[in-house]
Amino acid sequence: MPKATAIWLIENTSLTFEQIARFCGIHLLEVESLANGDMDSGMVGLDPVTSSQLTTEEIKRCETDPESSLQLKHSVYFDDKKPARRYTPLSKRQDKPDAVAWILKYYPDVEERDICNLIGTTKGTIKAIRNKTHRHMATLRPRSPASLGLCLDSELEYVIAKSVRSKA
Repeated sequence: MPKATAIWLIENTSLTFEQIARFCGIHLLEVESLANGDMDSGMVGLDPVTSSQLTTEEIKRCETDPESSLQLKHSVYFDDKKPARRYTPLSKRQDKPDAVAWILKYYPDVEERDICNLIGTTKGTIKAIRNKTHRHMATLRPRSPASLGLCLDSELEYVIAKSVRSKA
């Protein structure tokens, strides 16, 4: 998602390429080539404000001061308290197996309880997808839970980093 975020920041803000590169964690030359349209021309920008990564005030602050760096918006997920259960609309509930399939495909070391807390699914669903016995296995398309709107990017990154730390 960093390139999609960088595309949105390039198109919708007056931030410097250095600020965008630092925030997105990509090289300065990649930001310049995204701005020129040399690479990933078909990629759609991801709004960091709607995905709760940044606030508009933070963007305005950094637009006025080119030397400052963008800071991620504080997430409730990083607190010691357990986050409150979120309501998942009916239209998004059918996307949960796709999100589980994505996590199991790209990050198989993430623990089941972390997936349950992140997406709001059951361990039975996770086991069925892992064993390829889920009733809709033929129609599952692995898609990122953050892009589906089931969690925030920061929450997903936290769970992935947690699994990498426990593996090491």
